[in-house]
Amino acid sequence: MSFGRRSVCPDGAILGVMTATTFKLPAVGETLGRYHVERVEALPEMSGQLILLRHENGARHAHVAREDDNLAFGVTFPTVPTDSSGVAHILEHTVLMGSQKFPVPDPFFSMLPRSLNTFMNAMTASDWTTYPFSTRNVQDYYNLLSVYLDAAFFPLLRYESFRQDGHRFEFETPDDPTSTLKLQGVVYNEMKGAMASPGSVMWRAFGKALYPDLTYANNSGGSPEDIPGLTYEDLRAFHAAHYHPSNAYFFSYGNQDLRRVLDTIEEQVMSHFQRQDLDVSIPDQTNFSEPRRMDVSYPGSDTERGGQVLLGWKLGYASDPDLSLRWGVLSDVLLGNAAAPLTRPLIESGLGSALADLSGYRDDFREAAFAVGLKGLSSGKAAQVQELVLSTLRQIADEGIDPALIEASLHQFEISQKEVSNAGYPYGLGVMFRLLGPWMNGGDPVTGLRLDAELSKLRADLERGPVFEDLIRHWLLDNPHRVTLVVTPDPDLAARSEQAERELVARLSKDFTDEDRARIVRESLNLKNLQAQESDPNVLPTLTLADVPARVPRPEYTTEHSGRALVGRVPQPTGGLTYLDVKVRLPELPSDLLLVLPLYAFAVTRSGAAGQDYAALARRIEAVTGGIAAGASVGNGPDAVDELRISLSFSGKALARNAGELVSVLRDVIAEPTFDRERLRQLLEQRLAGMKASVVSAGNAYAERLAGAQVSSGAAISERFGGLSQLAALKAIVEGGAGQPEDLNDRLDALLAQFGRVTTLIAQGEPLVCLTALPEDVGLDLTPITTTFQGDAPVGHPHPQLAARVPQARTTDSPVAFNALAFATVPYTHPDSPALLVLSRLLRSEYLLGEIREKGGAYGAAASFDARSGVFALSSYRDPNIARTYGVFRDARQFLDTDLGERELTEAILGASKTLDPLTSPDTVGRLRFYGDQSGFTPEVQEAYKSRLLSVTLDDLRRVMDTYLTPEHAAYALVAGKDPSEDTAELGLKWDVQGI
Repeated sequence: MSFGRRSVCPDGAILGVMTATTFKLPAVGETLGRYHVERVEALPEMSGQLILLRHENGARHAHVAREDDNLAFGVTFPTVPTDSSGVAHILEHTVLMGSQKFPVPDPFFSMLPRSLNTFMNAMTASDWTTYPFSTRNVQDYYNLLSVYLDAAFFPLLRYESFRQDGHRFEFETPDDPTSTLKLQGVVYNEMKGAMASPGSVMWRAFGKALYPDLTYANNSGGSPEDIPGLTYEDLRAFHAAHYHPSNAYFFSYGNQDLRRVLDTIEEQVMSHFQRQDLDVSIPDQTNFSEPRRMDVSYPGSDTERGGQVLLGWKLGYASDPDLSLRWGVLSDVLLGNAAAPLTRPLIESGLGSALADLSGYRDDFREAAFAVGLKGLSSGKAAQVQELVLSTLRQIADEGIDPALIEASLHQFEISQKEVSNAGYPYGLGVMFRLLGPWMNGGDPVTGLRLDAELSKLRADLERGPVFEDLIRHWLLDNPHRVTLVVTPDPDLAARSEQAERELVARLSKDFTDEDRARIVRESLNLKNLQAQESDPNVLPTLTLADVPARVPRPEYTTEHSGRALVGRVPQPTGGLTYLDVKVRLPELPSDLLLVLPLYAFAVTRSGAAGQDYAALARRIEAVTGGIAAGASVGNGPDAVDELRISLSFSGKALARNAGELVSVLRDVIAEPTFDRERLRQLLEQRLAGMKASVVSAGNAYAERLAGAQVSSGAAISERFGGLSQLAALKAIVEGGAGQPEDLNDRLDALLAQFGRVTTLIAQGEPLVCLTALPEDVGLDLTPITTTFQGDAPVGHPHPQLAARVPQARTTDSPVAFNALAFATVPYTHPDSPALLVLSRLLRSEYLLGEIREKGGAYGAAASFDARSGVFALSSYRDPNIARTYGVFRDARQFLDTDLGERELTEAILGASKTLDPLTSPDTVGRLRFYGDQSGFTPEVQEAYKSRLLSVTLDDLRRVMDTYLTPEHAAYALVAGKDPSEDTAELGLKWDVQGI
């Protein structure tokens, strides 16, 4: 990435300007083949250029030229479903299941192990579907481009693919028409799981409530009760209408030759199409004459704290850059931190525990929205929440907004414009999503990337007088287009939904003849035969092991000792931002503090410090930093998985001019945290609401942690930090329970006493401090932080008790299951570790996806290996099966004796190598190197691992599975909606069943 006149090469060194692939920018009016250059715009904030082009057939193309070696692509289609059959979502799946040039059953999943991609996916939103990818390898880029283009524009759309991933009737015994008839399908099961989440239910209801006459009223993902109404003919017609170049928005990004990208698209797509007209426009929603209310429910048993109330307003066009900027700033002013003038009264009211899902400015719709409310509610609170929101808004409008709050929000905007980071998500694809909104809604795509003119106008208007107060009055207080959305848990809904599904099957099949039943058997066998067919994956492009980088990043940094702290200073082209990380290795931690440490980390940056209460500190953080965070973790060195260290980490970022203030803020939070009982109650209730909601959306992660805790000391601590044990401990504090003081205040006081002990232990810890900044800024004075650590206690090495070694089942409100199996294996430097990593990729791509997703109907299946902790896991996600899936896990060894060859092995090694080469950027590359070196994972150790990885054989895979992944070494865990014991009796599995 370029900042000024430097860029970062793949191994992390700083180079001069890249010229090998740099091309001359085209001029406005120039033609590139059949493309016409409509606009060329400088993007100084990201040191790039935006080129907008249009093809003769109407296709639009945006290219962002930057000196970034992580190349990105996306093609996006406006898709406007007219019902909730899930046609856009099911089409997204089926176009990736074979195309004219690549007629294999699943080229998308087949390409995952043949590529070194840094991102591959496809996504369906309310009114568009997109197919994005990114990679650092040029050949890989064109391989993936070819596959994606052929999939999107020339899919086979097999009937069997529609039945597999969409919906189908199937007998419980597929070849027995007298057995029970049921509904199946990957998307069908996915959406059954999704609609058990209160957040998903609220999102779908929000669109329907606020835009009842538009496509947003439909569930674009598909409602389980409506999906069976979608026909194969409907699917094909939707593709023909929407997946045409005239309806396409292409995007490319990075340090590459635009002409080559365009020539490839021309040859493979554009030359085969003529222009066509398709009206995918979305009209204005007719304004409401008075506010409305909508009540919806989700399957949940927490009637005391599971409700949400959300007020939503329709605003102006999301493509209006001036209005969008002002609402983005106002949303941050009102809700952006704990002390914000709308957030604080809502939370301190005690009505609920946290802001409702979807709170804030929403530009996901053609006409934007603003929403705010509370969750963690008991029933009957809608009127109180509504009155509290409206009265607070009136007070804010009448009393005025503190200009300092507006300036702090504009400061956050400045940071977001300057920061160029791949942390969590490829930056290039983030650029794509920023420009897509205004672009597809008829606005100026440049405004998605820069708002200089609008920002100047806003500042000028602010100098003349109040701006946001009138915005509140006009768009919120005086706007009748308002909806109060009430979401409540219904303990009986899951059972009613199951009964409704049975009735739906009965209704749809009541007139079936013997021939209809025979057809279902025949189609089921056809699908089974297709899934079992051997295809030739060699028709797909691939990389080779020679494409795997042998070296790991070696960014330069210096180290120095400051008191007990070791300080690393990393010069990087950060674009004017400073990043600071403080990792404190803790002394021996008493066992009662293990469950407390994550709560401390959650609370410490959201409470007060150094004489400031939480509100004052929140305003300070907003004004001078880009945010701070804290987290608890457990780690080990490369040679032993049980030589553990527990750390508490603090981090933050700021503009270089505020770097000294960042140091001051972190110093105060680390050395002088201030907790009070009432604020702690609020935070624990927020944390509890978030964890409860996450179980039905991330049940596989909880199941994997629960299984790993039975076999690994490190995994046992990780489970207590972020698993169901942590949820149970949090629930006991907030809601009470056996062994807990009866009074909540007594429980909070006990926790506060434990927090005091944690603060003392932190001061005695061993700090590793990493500063990443521009070369001229790395000399920042860090002594305010380093001098706070005065202890001399040695770093602790905990030896936690493992969880009980019996199959663990946790039940919750979910119509689908999340299954897991875990094994303890070997440390990072053990010769067998690379083989286990390769085995995980082979099992995932060649075995589990086919058996559990394609044949079993689950949304996902995985094998994973954490090379640092040594834990190997198998899992499934939103799975309609339990016993069948554990049978698939059990039979994995037999799969290794099938006809596997060099192709499968090479692809597994390629897939494994990607996990060893994470996508970095200037903000992360030095931090990873510094902390890796201090933990023993040096470049030499990592490169030796990669070298061993490249020489793994199929015999190695069989040997390590026979050695480590045997039934007697397995630990079982699942999250499901019922006791699984009856289902798994034939497998000999008896479960310890507990409710969540």
